[in-house]
Amino acid sequence: MELALDCRSADGSCEQRRSDVRTAVAIGLAGALGALARYGVEGAIARRTTSFPWATFVVNVSGSFLLGLVVTLLGERVAVAPWVRSALAIGFLGAYTTFSTLSLESYRLLEARSYVLAGANLLGSVSTGLVALYGGVVLGRAL
Repeated sequence: MELALDCRSADGSCEQRRSDVRTAVAIGLAGALGALARYGVEGAIARRTTSFPWATFVVNVSGSFLLGLVVTLLGERVAVAPWVRSALAIGFLGAYTTFSTLSLESYRLLEARSYVLAGANLLGSVSTGLVALYGGVVLGRAL
C-alpha cells in the first residue's frame, strides 16, 4: 500500500488508493481501541472470577452482540462510508473479541482434566455468542 499518492491519473486510481489508506488507518486505530476495551473488560472481570474463563466468555458474547448490531445498523439502517463499517466491524470488534483465547483456555481446561468446564466453555461461548449476535441483529432492525 502506497501512502504517498500521485494524483495525476485520470482513471480514479488515486481516489481508490486514498480510500484504501483511509480504511487501513481507520481499521488500525479502531483495532487499537478494541484491544484496549478488551483489556479493560477482561481485567475487570478476571479479578473477580475463579476457574471458569468468564472474562473471555463475556468479551466474546458482548462482541458477538455488538457485531450483529453494527452490521445490521450500518448495513440496513444507517448509511455510512464503507471505511466506517470496516473500522467498527474489522478493527474494533475484531480486536475486541478473541476466538484464539477461547481455544487456548479450553485447551488448558482439557489439560487440567476439567472436561465439563472445557465443554461448557466451548459450547456455551459458541451458542451464547450466536444468540447474542441474533439479538444484535434484531435490535438493529428494530431501531
